[in-house]
Amino acid sequence: MNRYPLWKYILVAVALVLGFIYTLPNFYGESPAVQVSSAKATLRVDDGTRRRVEEVLKNANIAHEGILLDAVGVKARFATEDIQLQARDALEKAFNPDATDPQYVVALNLLSASPRWLTAVHALPMYLGLDLRGGVHFLLQVDMNGALTKRLDSMAADLRLQLRDKKVRHAGISRDKDAIIIKFNDAEGRDKARAVIADLQTDLALTQADLTLTATLTPKSRKDIQEAALKQNIVTLSNRVNELGVAEPVIQQQGADRIVVQLPGIQDVAEAKKMIGRTATLEVRMVDEAATVSGVTAGADLFPHREKEGSVSQIAVKKQVVLTGDRFTKANSTFDQNHQPAVSVELDAAGGRIMRDVTRENLKKQMAIILFDRGRGEAISVATIQGEFSSQFQITGRFSPRETNDLAILIRSGALAAPMEIIEERTIGPSLGAENISKGFHSTLWGFIAIAVFMIVYYQMFGVVSSIALAANLLLLVALLSLLQATLTLPGIAAIALTLGMAIDANVLINERIREELRAGMPPQTAISEGYARAFGTILDSNITTLIAGLALLIFGSGPVRGFAVVHCLGILTSIFSSVVISRTLVNLIYGRQKKLTKVAIGQIWKPGVTATTVAGKK
Repeated sequence: MNRYPLWKYILVAVALVLGFIYTLPNFYGESPAVQVSSAKATLRVDDGTRRRVEEVLKNANIAHEGILLDAVGVKARFATEDIQLQARDALEKAFNPDATDPQYVVALNLLSASPRWLTAVHALPMYLGLDLRGGVHFLLQVDMNGALTKRLDSMAADLRLQLRDKKVRHAGISRDKDAIIIKFNDAEGRDKARAVIADLQTDLALTQADLTLTATLTPKSRKDIQEAALKQNIVTLSNRVNELGVAEPVIQQQGADRIVVQLPGIQDVAEAKKMIGRTATLEVRMVDEAATVSGVTAGADLFPHREKEGSVSQIAVKKQVVLTGDRFTKANSTFDQNHQPAVSVELDAAGGRIMRDVTRENLKKQMAIILFDRGRGEAISVATIQGEFSSQFQITGRFSPRETNDLAILIRSGALAAPMEIIEERTIGPSLGAENISKGFHSTLWGFIAIAVFMIVYYQMFGVVSSIALAANLLLLVALLSLLQATLTLPGIAAIALTLGMAIDANVLINERIREELRAGMPPQTAISEGYARAFGTILDSNITTLIAGLALLIFGSGPVRGFAVVHCLGILTSIFSSVVISRTLVNLIYGRQKKLTKVAIGQIWKPGVTATTVAGKK
C-alpha cells in the first residue's frame, strides 16, 4: 500500500542529485576578470586575439587563472582585483596604442569561479540582479523632438523626389521647426502638389495659405514615430551593452520617453557610460576611384577599410551622401547566387528611388557603406555596382557568415533614432550587494529553521519528513533558477521565503488529513495512504489558483515584479513535487516496509471526550 516501485525511488534520487549539482555553482562565487572585445564593426575577435592576450600577460609577468574565448570576446580570469587592474592596464596599452581611436574594448568583468567539470555539464550560477550583485543604473531621457525633426528632414527630401517624379514645379521646400513649408509660383502647381502629397504622404496634414503649403505630422504619426524611435534606441543600446559582456542587463522603457539601463556586476562605470553614449550613424557614398588610385584626395574624404585578412587600406569616397542609415528598413544575413555570405537589405520608398537612380548612373563603379562611430568613420563594405538596384538588394564582399550577421545588426540598429542623455546615474557597490545577499540568506535560513523546529515538535517524525522535503524544495528551486539562468533579485528572495510558507502548508494539510483518518479509527497504513490521496486534490487546487496569480504578475508585470513572479511560479512547481512526491517517498521508506504497523509518530491525536494520546492508531 505504502510502497513505491524501485524506479520511482531512483527517479526521486536522480532529481535530488541533479538538484544538488546545479545548485552547487552558486556557492563558488566569482573571480575578477578582464574582457577584450571588438570596438569596430570590421574587427573580429578570434583565437588569434586570445593568443595575443596570453602573450601580453606573459610579457608583463601577470599570472592568470585561465583565458577563454566566447561569443562576446576574450576573457582572462585573475586571482585578485589588484592583478585584474594591472592586467587591464597592460591589455589596454597593447590593444589600443592610440587612445583617441580605440580598436578594442578592454573592460573589467566578473566570471564564475565554478570548477570546469560543473561548467562542462552546463551547471552555472544563477544571475544576480543589480541590488544583489552591485553595478550601475542609468536613466536616459530620449529627445522625442529630435526624432520628429529627423523624420521631418527625411520627409522633406522625399517630397522633393516625389514632386520631381510627378513633374510638379515648386519654388522651394524647407523645414521650419515642426512643419515643412512648400512654396509655389502659381495656384495650379500648389493644387497639383497638394493632391500628390495627400496621396503619397498620408502621415502629413496639409494647410494652405496663398501660394504656400504647410505640412505637419498628424497626431497618430507623431506618436508612431516616437514609439518607433524609443524601440530602436532600446535595440541599439542592447547591442552596445553586449560589447561589455554584462550578464543579464536590464534595458527597458520607463514612461513615454525614458529608458532604464541596469548593468549588474559592471566594474568599469566610465567605460559603460562611454559605450551607452556612443552615437553611430550609417552613410552610403560613392567611391572616388580616381582619388583612391592617384592619392590626390582634394574634394574627397578618406576612410580606413579593413580587409578580410586583417590589413587596413585607405579608401577615398565622395563627399556627397547617397543615403543615410534611417533609409534602411530591413537587413538580414543571407547568401548570394554563388552561395557566398551576403547581407540582404531593404530601403524605404524614397531610399529605393534614390538607390535606383544612383546605381543606374554608376554601373561598374564602387559604392561604400561608412559607419561613423565615436566621431570616426570606417568603410565597413565596399562593393562594385553590377546592376541597377531597387529598394531591395544584396551587399556582397569577402564576408564570413558571422560578419554578415554583424553587418546586418549594424545596418538595422547601428544608429540611435533619437538623441539621448543620461539624467540619472546610480552606482551600487559590491559591498552593498553582498550585504543584501547576506541579509536575504539569513532571513531565509532562520525562517527555515523556525518552520523546521515547529514541524518537528508538533508532528514528530512526520515533521522531520516535512522539514527534509522543505529542504529538498529549496534545493530544487535554486537548481531550476540556475539551470534556466534566471536573474535573482531582492524581490526574488522574498518569493523564496514565500515558497517556504506555501510548501510547508501542503505538508500541514497532508499531516492533518492523516490525523483525521487515524481519529476515525482507520489503521495507520491505510490512514497514511488515504491522507496523501485526499490531501492531494486540495493541494493541487490551492497551488493552481496561486499559480494563476503568479502567471498574471509574470505576463503583465515588469522589473522587480517580474523577478518576483518568476521565482514564485517556479516555487509553486517545486513545492508540489517536494510536498507530495518527496515526502511520500520518505514516509514509504520509513513506514512502508513494516507489515504490522501499530502506531506512527505524528504528534498527539485529539479525540472528542478522550484524553490526548501520542499513539496515532492501532491496527
